[in-house]
Amino acid sequence: MTERTDRLAVLIDAENAQAAVLDELLAEIAKLGTASVKRAYGDFTHPTLSRWPPKLLAHSIQPIQQFRNTVGKNASDSALIIDAMDLLHSKRFDGFCIVSSDSDFTRLASRIREEGVAVYGFGERKTPTSFVSACDRFIYTEILRKTPKAAVAPSAAAPEKPAGRGRRGRSAKPDAKDLPLAALRDAVEASADETGWAHLGQVGTLVGKRLPDFDPRNFGHKNFSSLMEAAGGFELQRRGEEGGRQTLYVRVGGGR
Repeated sequence: MTERTDRLAVLIDAENAQAAVLDELLAEIAKLGTASVKRAYGDFTHPTLSRWPPKLLAHSIQPIQQFRNTVGKNASDSALIIDAMDLLHSKRFDGFCIVSSDSDFTRLASRIREEGVAVYGFGERKTPTSFVSACDRFIYTEILRKTPKAAVAPSAAAPEKPAGRGRRGRSAKPDAKDLPLAALRDAVEASADETGWAHLGQVGTLVGKRLPDFDPRNFGHKNFSSLMEAAGGFELQRRGEEGGRQTLYVRVGGGR
């Protein structure tokens, strides 16, 4: 008997996303569930989207063509939102992946979550805070690149203003001062038992709920445990049989 995976609807705003990262993006989505629906929206006759058609064909993503009939109006956003609501009301999906750096999808993400359906956002660091916060989890696409030029500091989304199409967000190198240490400490203390120790997995889950864009890879770490070990101010303990499966616990205290 095969294990059930979440069914996901992947909706891509091609006019506000990078085709170059599509391979890595879909690999990341595969960790979350099965992409049952994959659609990309944009005016694919426009030169700026010339890199998308080969990528869409390679990954069997359905292109939804939206001609730019009026300057200043975005028909692609409207089409994506309408399709998202139709898919939501079909009750067939466990989660939605919205790929865009545009704050116009903030209300859409909130509405989907009101139905008890998970929302995973994917966008560049320039993504406004409102959209990031509206998602259950938000992943910056800069960290998905095969040879990332820079790492991204979570909870450092752009100020609340429209994201310019075609513009690239500023990058930042990993820096210990960018770590949300207060949030990490709060999560440990909230999850701790009477001895002060907390299950590391529960801590990571709580941090993710409080900071949708938190990801250890933003700071150059592959997983949460290595980040906590390097953060300083925390003590980690491995419990379990030697040579067997061990469980990690953490408590506040200890130095670098």
